[in-house]
Amino acid sequence: MAVPMVGRAGALDELRGAWSRVRSGRRPVTAVVTGAAGTGKTALVTAFRQERATTNVLAGTARVHSPAPYDWLAAVLAGRDTRGLDVPPDALAWLKQDPDVPRERYTPEALLRIAVAAVRGLVGTHHAVLVVEDLHALDPASLNLIAELGSTDLPVLLLVTSQPAEAALSPELTTRTLARLGGHPGAVRRHLGGLLPAEVGEVLRHVYGSEAGAPELAEAVWRRTDGNPYRLSELIAVEGAAVCEISRRPELTAREREVLGLLAEGMPNKQIARVLGISVRTVTVHVSNLLRKTGASSRTEAALWALSGRRSGDHHVGWRDNDTAARSQSSA
Repeated sequence: MAVPMVGRAGALDELRGAWSRVRSGRRPVTAVVTGAAGTGKTALVTAFRQERATTNVLAGTARVHSPAPYDWLAAVLAGRDTRGLDVPPDALAWLKQDPDVPRERYTPEALLRIAVAAVRGLVGTHHAVLVVEDLHALDPASLNLIAELGSTDLPVLLLVTSQPAEAALSPELTTRTLARLGGHPGAVRRHLGGLLPAEVGEVLRHVYGSEAGAPELAEAVWRRTDGNPYRLSELIAVEGAAVCEISRRPELTAREREVLGLLAEGMPNKQIARVLGISVRTVTVHVSNLLRKTGASSRTEAALWALSGRRSGDHHVGWRDNDTAARSQSSA
């Protein structure tokens, strides 16, 4: 089942308002949506675009690997009929990143002017939406183009998404570009954070029904995912209905999960202490806490509890990282 978009109604309303301002004038309006990976920037843009199915939309993003000059415009031009554009064919070949580009080269300034002219030709005289996803991953030439488009007289909504500048391919240039875009009169500037526990609960009720409405379940899932919409959707996809059991599972620390994993392998306290590099007394304290939290009456019962969790797909039960596993093997 698809995970609904929640907690973004205010941001969507701001984009609608920006589009209304574009339609009532002849100047561009910029909307910059920032947020860490997985916070729902693309979902927000998709929801906005779905409301405007008949609108001219020019959308592009960065390459996954090896950014190249004018990646955004190359993505926009891909598959389009460009024969009507008033742009020199050899320059268009450079902008489209054709494999067989002509030997004729242009200065960066000249190619930037031609790139703006190409976008102007694609927009025409009608209102349009220019979607720039993952600005932080774009090449410098694309960043210069996007900044320039925000200062034209095109009747467009320039809708930009980006992770914070410190995560960018070119942090300083990305910072300047975001500042320039967000500094235009009437610009929308929206930062997306994680969902609140109540919003996580809304998603859970939509997916699993009213039985998933307990506040303690929403709180537990929120802690597991940090309220990140992508992590939440992945948790639902991987664990399915088992998500509804999360609040019933004890909250174990990372060290307790390591100790529990080694218990499940049948190790005595002395060997666990040697593997983890801690004292036997500390291991004894962790084992005592594990018995209390899991409701087990013995080490064996706690180990069986861990093994049953692994079989049910709960990777947080009896977990240990690769370093711990390596130390375990070397101590054997």
